[in-house]
Amino acid sequence: MNDPVIRPPAHSAIQQLAGELSGLRLTCSCRIMEVCGGHTAAIHRHGLKALIPSGIELVSGPGCPVCVTETVYIDHAIQLAQRDNTTIATFGDLARVPGSCGTLNGARSRGADIRIVYSPLDALRFAAKNPKREVVLLAIGFETTAGPIAETLGQAIDSNQPNFKVLCGLKTMPNALRVLLSDPETSIDGLILPGHVAVITGTEPFRFIPAEFGVSCSVSGFEAIDLLDSIYEIVCAIRGARPELTNRYCRAVRDQGNVAARKLIDRVFVKTSSRWRGLGEIADSGLRIRDEYAKWDAGTIPVHVKQSVDHPSCRCSEILRGAAKPIECPLFGTTCTPDAPIGACMVSSEGACAAVYQFEDVAPYA
Repeated sequence: MNDPVIRPPAHSAIQQLAGELSGLRLTCSCRIMEVCGGHTAAIHRHGLKALIPSGIELVSGPGCPVCVTETVYIDHAIQLAQRDNTTIATFGDLARVPGSCGTLNGARSRGADIRIVYSPLDALRFAAKNPKREVVLLAIGFETTAGPIAETLGQAIDSNQPNFKVLCGLKTMPNALRVLLSDPETSIDGLILPGHVAVITGTEPFRFIPAEFGVSCSVSGFEAIDLLDSIYEIVCAIRGARPELTNRYCRAVRDQGNVAARKLIDRVFVKTSSRWRGLGEIADSGLRIRDEYAKWDAGTIPVHVKQSVDHPSCRCSEILRGAAKPIECPLFGTTCTPDAPIGACMVSSEGACAAVYQFEDVAPYA
């Protein structure tokens, strides 16, 4: 286990909170899932597992955008990249996610025009400067990413930029959590809710978690003190048998969320069913471009996508719903590493496998 990466003056507050957490009397062990990939990375980076009592188990959930993106989406993007006069614009991590027959980076090495962008607006600017090329923005992520992509798509619509299109793979979190908590294979006693998503949605969409499932949950920030604070709140609620939702990221999250961002999203997108790696098809858990803006929808471009297949030994699907740990995958740390990922959970720094590989002193699966 790496030493916790903690900077003073927060150190003393963290040690105090960790001591109070250890002082809580639990009659049984509990499993707390951090939903957000950013939380997964922070927990391992700060070495927080070394600061919590042994009766509390932290497990990672389906909150890493590239991890939950299904293989069929990657296959679809690669097929689009092989068309003449087509440029694919993508965020960096997605280019490394394995599809059925390789990655977007592999397609680029074979001559496809695939460009890494840091903002959706980069893709729109490129389209404006290259009107003879069809520019397809790969849009994945959750409510947090949906806002900037919606703004970019809105600008393309308003300026009538016909060669700019979006392949929409955006997902929304609440219904995925409903499916996760309904899964008999997954036993979750508490949820650390995604802070960045909640900035957009507010807290209201998550109130069903304690009300319907009797599971306590807490919206958390990303510093060590934030995460320990949320864990403490969840454990206190479990100990007192009073399921509740708390917001421990008040400096960024309001109950009503970001109304302006949601208006941007609602203008160009509508809810739809979506396939999640590990969770399957979930109703109203994704976004698609509204019918009236179909000319900007790359999903309408006719390409043939074969039935997708994943590596038979990869356990990402189980890891994403807390049914397996990274070290229980036979590929972990041997044939699957951050430099040569086979599973999506090893690609991004927010992936559970990548975080364990980078920060934990564990032996590969044997």
